[in-house]
Amino acid sequence: MTAHVKPKALENFKARDFRMLIDGAWTEGTGQPIERIAPGHGIVVSRYPAGSKGDAERTIAAARKAFDDGPWPSMTGAERSNILLKAADLIAARADELAFLDCIESGKPISQAKGELGGAVDIWRYAAALARDLHGESYNTLGDGTLGVVLREAIGVVSIITPWNFPFLIVSQKLPFALAAGCTTVVKPSELTSGSTLVLGEILIEAGVPAGVVNIVTGTGPEVGAPMTTHPDVDMVSFTGSTGVGRLTMANAAQTLKKVSLELGGKNPQIVFPDADLDAFVDAAVFGAYFNAGECCNAGSRLILHTSIAADVTARIADLAKKVKVGDPLDPATQVGAIITPQHLAKIGAYVDGAAKAGASVALGGAALDLGLGQFMAPTILSGVQPDMAVAREEVFGPVLSVLTFETTEEAIRIANAIDYGLSAGVWSRDFDTCLTVGRKVRAGTIWMNTFMDGASELPFGGYRQSGLGRELGRHAVEDYTETKTLNMHIGARTGWWMPR
Repeated sequence: MTAHVKPKALENFKARDFRMLIDGAWTEGTGQPIERIAPGHGIVVSRYPAGSKGDAERTIAAARKAFDDGPWPSMTGAERSNILLKAADLIAARADELAFLDCIESGKPISQAKGELGGAVDIWRYAAALARDLHGESYNTLGDGTLGVVLREAIGVVSIITPWNFPFLIVSQKLPFALAAGCTTVVKPSELTSGSTLVLGEILIEAGVPAGVVNIVTGTGPEVGAPMTTHPDVDMVSFTGSTGVGRLTMANAAQTLKKVSLELGGKNPQIVFPDADLDAFVDAAVFGAYFNAGECCNAGSRLILHTSIAADVTARIADLAKKVKVGDPLDPATQVGAIITPQHLAKIGAYVDGAAKAGASVALGGAALDLGLGQFMAPTILSGVQPDMAVAREEVFGPVLSVLTFETTEEAIRIANAIDYGLSAGVWSRDFDTCLTVGRKVRAGTIWMNTFMDGASELPFGGYRQSGLGRELGRHAVEDYTETKTLNMHIGARTGWWMPR
């Protein structure tokens, strides 16, 4: 790899200053600005207000007032749908701007960021359709004197807390569905990648979302995120992030018994049988491991290969991984960009060193790359990994692929399930009986068969066990942001305990 210079796109670049959105107004924070240094370029690219507990409380009060007294919850589904559709059009119109912000703030490749914006637009349009389809139930089978109606009502104020690895895509997996249901919201993006979410605030105002319905507060988890999870005026928390912070979020929300939706970590296996289409698998293995530099909860970070093919397949994956272009996130040809922070790069390196000391072999990579600016990690393959090693059980969240082996189907399933996570998995075989058998026994929220990391707005996403609670996307996603209310209606004269029969 050769060193690169600052790209032309940043030669005359000036850091962008942002403000928080509270009750329809752009507001300065009470603390010192947070400066975001681009992980792929080493320069300050954004400044956000460092919100305080008081700022969080003001946003919650605005959302509470907008829900209790504002027009949004009482609008028709068609009215909310039309606003969400306009927002989708505006997102599409500003997609290049949003992708650029996600690219320079997170270090992800610009081509990938643009693809994520396309997916986000589709999600907003899908959520808009669901706004018109939200409905309850009626029961005309309870006897001549009773009619039962079950309503679905917006749950209220929702705190939405999103991570740094997919800044715009993940807020789009939550916010439009909450809005479609009629909720009001307080959104806290990661303090590392707040830019595109703040631009979304501009878009939603232009689309016609009333003041106070979407509030965006920036800052750290302890200062801003904590009150968003404990405040009694918040009815629900939707969080995506690490399992450790997810546990804390759940504990905080339990103080007032809030509804909680959690999308957390993963240690996702791909189980490969000898009869698989190995050409297709090798490509999927490289994609699954190194997409978004492995900073992905769905990363295919564990390969569980049949012993008869393990050596050959590992060598083929290494040969293809050597061709993966690591470099400037703003280069359209880049496939793997920068690591989010120097601290995270060091954490990834520590996992690799620990695995080597535990007896694994570094088949490829294993070290940081000096490309002149920012922080980068070489695509890495660890072979000879044993199921009890930390690198096989814990989420590395970097471009590190662990290779394990199996001899029987039962052993493969046992290895796949022998961890705390259960977000996703892949199984590869030309025999669909094998795929279905493994798919039904691996405990994960998504099982890919002869593919990996495909998705659609229509398909639910979420995990088992310590990968989280609840599901995002899919036709029931709006329902997650509702409460059910039973109307039990009596028809005609009533006879009862103290009344003559």
